[in-house]
Amino acid sequence: MKHVRPFTPSLFLSLVHVCLVQANYAPYFFDNGARSTNGNMALLSLSEDTPVGTHVYTLNGTDPEGDPVTYDLTYEAGSRRYFSVDKNLGNVTLIEGLDREKEDEIEVIVSISDGLSTVSEKVRILVMDANDESPEFINTPYIVEVPENTPSSSSIFKIEAVDKDTGSGGSITYFLQNIHANKFTIDRHSGVLRIKSGVTLDYEKSRTHFVVVVAKDGGGKLRGDNKVFSATTTVTINVEDVQDTPPMFIGTPYYGYVYEDTLAGSEVLTVVALDGDRGKPNSIHYCIVNGSEGSFEIGNTTGAISVIKSPNQLRKEVYELKVQASEVSQEGDISEHTFAMVTIRVVDLNNHPPTFYGENGPQNRFELTMYEHPPEGEILRGLKITVNDSDQGANAKFNLRLVGPGGIFRVVPQTVLNEAQVTIIVENSAAIDYEKFKVLTFKLLAIEVNTPEKFSSTADVVIRLLDTNDNVPKFSSDYYIARIPENSPGGSNVVAVTATDPDSGLWGEIKYSIYGTGADLFLIHPSTGIIYTQPWAVLDAEVNSKYNFYVKAEDTDGKYSLAEVFITVLDVNDHSPEFNENIQEKTMIIGSPVKIEAIDQDAEEPNNIVDYSIMQADPANVFDIDQSTGEIKLKSYIRSLDIIHNITKNKDCIWSLVVQAKDRGSPSFSTTAVLKIDITEETLHKGPMAAFLMQTKDNPMKALGVLAGVMGIMVLITIMISTAMFWRNKRSNKIMPVRRIIKKRQIPPSRTVRMEWLKFKRPSNAAEKFVVEDDVKSLHNENSNNNIQVPPMLPSAPLPPPPPALAPRFDAPGWRVPTVSGSLTPKHIIKPPKKKGYNSTHNALVSELKMRFEKRNAAIGAPHI
Repeated sequence: MKHVRPFTPSLFLSLVHVCLVQANYAPYFFDNGARSTNGNMALLSLSEDTPVGTHVYTLNGTDPEGDPVTYDLTYEAGSRRYFSVDKNLGNVTLIEGLDREKEDEIEVIVSISDGLSTVSEKVRILVMDANDESPEFINTPYIVEVPENTPSSSSIFKIEAVDKDTGSGGSITYFLQNIHANKFTIDRHSGVLRIKSGVTLDYEKSRTHFVVVVAKDGGGKLRGDNKVFSATTTVTINVEDVQDTPPMFIGTPYYGYVYEDTLAGSEVLTVVALDGDRGKPNSIHYCIVNGSEGSFEIGNTTGAISVIKSPNQLRKEVYELKVQASEVSQEGDISEHTFAMVTIRVVDLNNHPPTFYGENGPQNRFELTMYEHPPEGEILRGLKITVNDSDQGANAKFNLRLVGPGGIFRVVPQTVLNEAQVTIIVENSAAIDYEKFKVLTFKLLAIEVNTPEKFSSTADVVIRLLDTNDNVPKFSSDYYIARIPENSPGGSNVVAVTATDPDSGLWGEIKYSIYGTGADLFLIHPSTGIIYTQPWAVLDAEVNSKYNFYVKAEDTDGKYSLAEVFITVLDVNDHSPEFNENIQEKTMIIGSPVKIEAIDQDAEEPNNIVDYSIMQADPANVFDIDQSTGEIKLKSYIRSLDIIHNITKNKDCIWSLVVQAKDRGSPSFSTTAVLKIDITEETLHKGPMAAFLMQTKDNPMKALGVLAGVMGIMVLITIMISTAMFWRNKRSNKIMPVRRIIKKRQIPPSRTVRMEWLKFKRPSNAAEKFVVEDDVKSLHNENSNNNIQVPPMLPSAPLPPPPPALAPRFDAPGWRVPTVSGSLTPKHIIKPPKKKGYNSTHNALVSELKMRFEKRNAAIGAPHI
């Protein structure tokens, strides 16, 4: 027997403790019931007009152990995600628009987790309706056929509209626009369209009615506002003709005559009645009700009344016949009828009315086919008409006339005795137009003149027209204006011209073409009239921006018309501004600007308007540029070279700027250039020599050439004067005093002559600037070239500013122009010699400028250096 170890209580307690330690309870949602805004989203309902991004709910739950919980929303596969959730706070946000009409319930799986356990629940969110749909009519368009005899208040049609909304927003009421102006009414709830009470339809007065029906919903909330939506539709009501109008006789009253020689069976006259219902007219049946006494009969279908006895058998002079005209339906039933009285008089003398004859006997219809627009005065020879009255004398005299469109034809003769050939002559050729009338119908009327009976007869004349090419193609406009950008590729459409020709057949076909000096770059489609550019054409508004040519519309018979085409090539910004040189050198005198210029070859503004700017300068606070003119000048506080030397250590004062020229087109183009500016001061303030020296500063060879020419002229003048004096002394045989010669030797002649030339060529104030100062004259200069350098004084500390009148003495020698006896070479005007006196006065000038800026009078008292 196997030994079983007894189960001790201590072991049991240990196991229970371990199970308690390892146990973990799942988190759970709070269930706060319906209409709660937090919990597990059960029984949540949202209006479909809730804006996206709205906080719609807060998931709320807890963990029994008090551990923090997180939330999540998931959806079944293929479902749209409508909500997002903040995993920590549980805030649920709408991220997709709701539409109840598409989806009225949303299933969402909400979950809560404490990190170890996750609890998920499937909940349904109800989407509540908002009034966001408009009524829609179904089975449109509405076309209703209504017999004209439909009783008033009868329903004739039911209109139906639907609204996908629910509640009041889905309820629809109907009403008509202009209810007082039409003959119909509508039931506001059912949409049944009825004829108004007391109103009848009449095909003969109005065959079609248009009724505008409005469907309006009951309104409802949409995003907080009460909205009412409506829709309209048009119901076309066609009135059907009904046999409700009796026939009507035309040409009343009716009179007929029977003459003594009238044969039995002869037609006396014809009555004509028409069905009053013109939509679907019935045929007419004629009969004589009474008054005939067996002497007359009538054609049942023709209405022709004939005498069936010979005149000598007639017992009365006047017969009053009551004629009935009845409508015969398609089934053969006789319905409506009307009556007319016909008076027939029996006479012994005038017993023959005028009668029309054709080639084969009496005829009351004549037809002719002819081309339109025959010449005026032409006779219609295809009509062979003879008119005859068998009576004699005055009883056989009658008039002829045409009844129909007036002024087109005239009949000859107009008065006939017994018999004549009837001739119809063209009177208005323009009115015989195939495009207006395909068929012209006339009544040829013959009526007696002097008889009391006024016998008459008629014949129909039917003229069928044939078309001719009588119309010229006509453009819709006398000229066409078009615009096309210059960068349009070849083959681009420009404008479409349209011409019409009302002629038929081939005569109405139009072919287009263009010609003229401005048409070289363009083509036209011969049948559509579309004008387009040549495949190889390159438009350039800068070369030519205007084109003008003619377009021709021609039919197959060569008839044509012209229109003028004006094409403007629109400028496109396709050129960049261009400088004359990519690297330019200019000399700037302090106080005077220098100017750059770039040209933009575009044709129109703003593409060719150039703005200037400085792209790069070191230092950047020295120059300003005028955006429009391109003038570059120094900053307003820079009035001398010393200020510039304080800004930079570049002692030669030649700076390079990167300037940009940019047009105002779209897109904009720009060009840059390097500009080298040599900054100097104006020491030769006035006079043509000063201007010339400044202009030739950058071209010393030009200055040397001019100076050499001047010196040559002066030497030539000196030789001529010397020669003249020699010949004068030789003729006078006198010897000049020695003291006078000695006086002449004290001042070298060359210098005297040249200085006088300088004074003669320049104004006095400009010449004074070339005269050596008194202090400088005090120094001995045996060479007389006035190019003495004053020894600079180097103080150990900044000196007080010197008086303004003495300031020029420090560096004036560096800018002195040598006398004529010296040589004016580039080495005397280049800048390195000018710098010798600069360091000696630098500190003094800085102190002077500082004091002047503090006194705010730098612009008035700034000295020239």
